[in-house]
Amino acid sequence: MTAWLVDHYLLLKAFHIIAVIAWMSGLFYLPRLFVYHTETEVGAADYRRFAVMERKLLAAIMGPAMGMTWIFGLSLAWAGDWWLAGWFHTKLALVVAMTAIHIADARFARDFAAGRNVRTARFFRLWNEAPTLLMIAIVILVVTKAF
Repeated sequence: MTAWLVDHYLLLKAFHIIAVIAWMSGLFYLPRLFVYHTETEVGAADYRRFAVMERKLLAAIMGPAMGMTWIFGLSLAWAGDWWLAGWFHTKLALVVAMTAIHIADARFARDFAAGRNVRTARFFRLWNEAPTLLMIAIVILVVTKAF
């Protein structure tokens, strides 16, 4: 299988980038939904609609995209033999942080669905910046392979 990975490195990279784009789209959009969700009354039709939108975004797009990001990313690390590279360790730590944000987002969505959100729209506006900052650092690391 290792030979196949090496032979298909560029194809793996393309699929990895596609998965990352889908995952990041969700990580950018879901907190924006949370902002709007905080502005609705618990139990109202709009409140329930936002809960459905959040659940579907997580289940249909973000979860699969995160999984595929990990699968293709680790395949690339294997094929490119990046395991000992310092930039790769840093990137991996940042992707773990991105995964933690995803998990927190899923918890926030469950809180909204249960009518027990305690966070403000301001919190979610600020929270929305974390994936952006992580993405910037990850892209710089991958492109420059600085260390």
